[in-house]
Amino acid sequence: MQSTLQRHLPLLALILAMILWASSFIALKIALQNYDPMIVIFGRLFIASLCFLLIGRRLYMTLDYRRGDFKAILFMAFCEPCLYFLFEGNAVVFTTASQAGIITAILPILVMVAASLFLKEKIKRKSWAGAAAALLGVCWLTLQSSPVDNAPNPMLGNFFEVMAMVCATGYIITLKSLTSRYSPFFLTAVQAFFGTLFYFPLLFLPTTAYPVHYTLGPSLAIVYLGGGITLGAYGLYNYSVKHFPASRTAAFINLIPIFSVLLGWLVLGETLSPGQGLAVFVIVGGVYLSQTAYQQG
Repeated sequence: MQSTLQRHLPLLALILAMILWASSFIALKIALQNYDPMIVIFGRLFIASLCFLLIGRRLYMTLDYRRGDFKAILFMAFCEPCLYFLFEGNAVVFTTASQAGIITAILPILVMVAASLFLKEKIKRKSWAGAAAALLGVCWLTLQSSPVDNAPNPMLGNFFEVMAMVCATGYIITLKSLTSRYSPFFLTAVQAFFGTLFYFPLLFLPTTAYPVHYTLGPSLAIVYLGGGITLGAYGLYNYSVKHFPASRTAAFINLIPIFSVLLGWLVLGETLSPGQGLAVFVIVGGVYLSQTAYQQG
C-alpha cells in the first residue's frame, strides 16, 4: 500500500502544482481589486523572501558557485520575476484571469522555438504547425474578447500576458544551464530577493497608487501569492521533477489553462463566449500537436 502511494505522489504533486499556478491568476485578480500592481508584486516578492530566509542556511549549503555564473543568474532573475511579474501584473488588470491563464498554453511552444534558435535543437514540421495553430488561437481569443467591468481592455491585457510568456521563456532557457549546479529552491530564492530589490524603488513612482484602506481578501491574496505559490507550487514541481523526465513535467503546463478557466468560473464568475471556447480548443489542440511531435522527435 505504501509503495503504491509513493508511486502516485509525484504525479499528484505535479497536478497540484498546476492547480496552484492556475490559482495565482485568480489571486492576482482579487489582490488588484484593492492594490496597485506595484504594491501587489512587491508584496508578493517580499513575503517570498521572508519565507526563504527561514531556510537560508540549507540553501547556502547547496551553493556550488562558478566564476561567471552571476551573469546568467542576473539575466534569469531579470526575466523572471522582474519583467515577468511586471507584464503579468498589468495583464490581469486589463483582461480576465481565465484568458490570462489560457495564454500560458503557448509557453511550451515558445520554449520549443527558443530551444531551436539558441540550443540548436531540431524541430519537426508537425511541431511548427502546432505552434502556428496555437498562436492563431491566441489571436482569435483576443479578437473575440469584449471589454467588461473586470477586463476593460482584453486586447492589451492579452498582449501583456504574451510578453510575460516571452520573459518566462528566457527564464527557462537560462535555468537549464544553472540547475546542474544550483538547487531549484536556491534559484527561486535568488529570484525573490532580486525581485524585491528591483521593485522596491518602483513603489515610489508617481504612477504608483497607495491604498487608502486595507481589505482582508486582497491582503490575504498577496500573502497567498508570496507564500503559497512561490513555496508551494515551486516546491511541488521541483519534487515531481526528481521523479519524471523534464519533457513530461513540461507537458503538464498545458493543464494550467484548463484549471484557470474552471477557477475563474467558480471563484470570479468569469465565462467564455462560444467563439472564445473555440479559440481555446484551437490553442490546446495546437499545443498538443506541437508537444507530441516535439517529444517524439
